[in-house]
Amino acid sequence: MSRTGALDLASGVGGKITKDEVKSAVDDYEKYHGYYGGKEEARKSNYTDMVNKYYDLATSFYEYGWGESFHFAHRWNGESLRESIKRHEHFLALQLGLKQGMKVLDVGCGIGGPLREIAKFSLTSVTGLNNNEYQISRGKELNRVAGVSGTCDFVKADFMKMPFSDNTFDAVYAIEATCHAPDPVGCYKEIYRVLKPGQCFAVYEWCITDHYDPNNATHKKIKDEIELGNGLPDIRSTQQCLQAVKDAGFEVIWDKDLADDSPVPWYLPLDPSRFSLSSFRLTTVGRTITRTMVKALEYVGLAPQGSERVSNFLEKAAEGLVEGGKKEIFTPMYFFLVRKPLSE
Repeated sequence: MSRTGALDLASGVGGKITKDEVKSAVDDYEKYHGYYGGKEEARKSNYTDMVNKYYDLATSFYEYGWGESFHFAHRWNGESLRESIKRHEHFLALQLGLKQGMKVLDVGCGIGGPLREIAKFSLTSVTGLNNNEYQISRGKELNRVAGVSGTCDFVKADFMKMPFSDNTFDAVYAIEATCHAPDPVGCYKEIYRVLKPGQCFAVYEWCITDHYDPNNATHKKIKDEIELGNGLPDIRSTQQCLQAVKDAGFEVIWDKDLADDSPVPWYLPLDPSRFSLSSFRLTTVGRTITRTMVKALEYVGLAPQGSERVSNFLEKAAEGLVEGGKKEIFTPMYFFLVRKPLSE
């Protein structure tokens, strides 16, 4: 089961980083980002180090707040956050036409919440690709507890250089993960390579929308906050992502920003104006309590030095995400379904 206690959160901060090195890892991570004067070129050229540090530092916070699936979702009125997250995952499986016996790849799988849900929903075998050792160790334990170790596994590797043979998988998906890629065309080309001809790739991408103005200081600040709090080298536009997947060789079946017609705004769980007991830890009050608790645990030595700063940059991310959603300049669910041609 997912870790839910305060001490679980405290003990997990830093992941595979030794506890006495967490503070220096936070220093290094923050320096990459524009919010602290960092440059996009440095984030892209050092993306492996940046993203690994991010997930070592942030995973326990994610698991404490979100559970096992670290993503947003299209949401209907009357639908709980948990229900919407599951439906968001089922939607991918249905779009891909997953069937029993298919071999599926989850690119950037986190600790495997979607992987386990999709495998059980579709009766498929799912491999999770992840370059973070700590997340894989958590995912394997959660697979064991869920009883899916026989059909779900993990491979530690960079999604820019996948260790799979050509034409290996019957379907590939990515949920808010390929946004970490320094080069979207290169990432999509690797997905294209390992996917069997005639089969499909489906993705939810984090993107800036057509409403984003790079010359608007407020828009730029929001973008910087999202990049800082989510380990991103850059945030690409929806059109850049669509062109990149075409350049990789895919045929586009359909695409849509699913945030456009979500009856409940995707950012509502983080919105200061909203309160919910069912997802209390994600609310402003819940996050304030978490930050206070982390500060206290760090003070008494139960959480490593630097933990409060991780909590603070994640709060910056929450603020940026809410403002980006309200201003409609950012979406975490630009969806597209594409196919690898039968013949090249």
